[in-house]
Amino acid sequence: MTRFRTGATLGLVSAVLLATSACGTNDKRTTAPSAPSGVTVQAGSATSAHVMWQPAPAEDGVRGYDVYRSGKKVKDVPGDTNMTDVDGLDPSSRYTFTVRAEGADGTVSPHSATVSVATPATVAEDTDPPAAPTGVRGRSDGARAARITWDRAPDGQGIVSYDIHQGGSRIHSVGADATSAHVTRLRPGTPYRFTVVARDAADNTSPASRTVELTTPHGPADDPDTAPADLRATARLDDGAYYVDLSWLPPRTGAEVPAYEIHLNGKFATTLVWGAEAPQERATYSVYVSRTPGESFRVKLRAKLPDGTWGAFSAERTVTTAPDDRPTASRHPRS
Repeated sequence: MTRFRTGATLGLVSAVLLATSACGTNDKRTTAPSAPSGVTVQAGSATSAHVMWQPAPAEDGVRGYDVYRSGKKVKDVPGDTNMTDVDGLDPSSRYTFTVRAEGADGTVSPHSATVSVATPATVAEDTDPPAAPTGVRGRSDGARAARITWDRAPDGQGIVSYDIHQGGSRIHSVGADATSAHVTRLRPGTPYRFTVVARDAADNTSPASRTVELTTPHGPADDPDTAPADLRATARLDDGAYYVDLSWLPPRTGAEVPAYEIHLNGKFATTLVWGAEAPQERATYSVYVSRTPGESFRVKLRAKLPDGTWGAFSAERTVTTAPDDRPTASRHPRS
């Protein structure tokens, strides 16, 4: 939702939507988390499968995941993990998998979309591992992802899957026909080391490939110079409603900053757009948050940069609605 500010007059596009968004940010979860998305499964060997899914947003408060095989739960996975191996499968068999998320309050999401996999036939008395993947190379794909590639293996090695390792940990798996993998959830401006390992139907693993080293670039939103500075926040009671009065210094982008996003308790609340000339020095704005005293709100904002991208977030401030009309100043996080 967007608010437009022209001079001293603020035109409200949708107060009802903002009130709903802001008031709901401090409520305890009363509904189950959403079903996990992006679920994939890859045969790791003739008797195992590797299941992966997209991690839930931090604000969903997911404490764990349940993995189901053909309708029966077979794995409990911690909330900070988004992949697991399922062993004990039969060779030359087909299986279906789903994943459910478990909220911090014990609520459980619906099942994810169903994905299926066929395990390959095993090779009797196979103890010879495949050769290490060759031609391994990598490049960053934006500030938070990388693309790792390798040469196709010669026929006759019986490769079922490739595992991508970051440091000493496996972070991704792809099928035998793949010659690349897209690795996500990286940090901007960070060096990484990747290797690739081949796995055959008997679960023999190859030696690791040569190590690929790369550093992700910084994106505009990761540059601290693009963040609003010296954010101040004060809770205020006005006619039975609580507002948070904000003031900050615009980032020095070399041009006017036309818009800001305001986030409450880690969630988007509203977009502020100046209809006239945007302030070059300290800017001010008030956002409605609640009608309930004693609620705490974390607030931060970020600027829309001249190139149309969003800059880095400001420091976050915490305010609490008081039981009367006494203002409550923001609390700076401890360093």
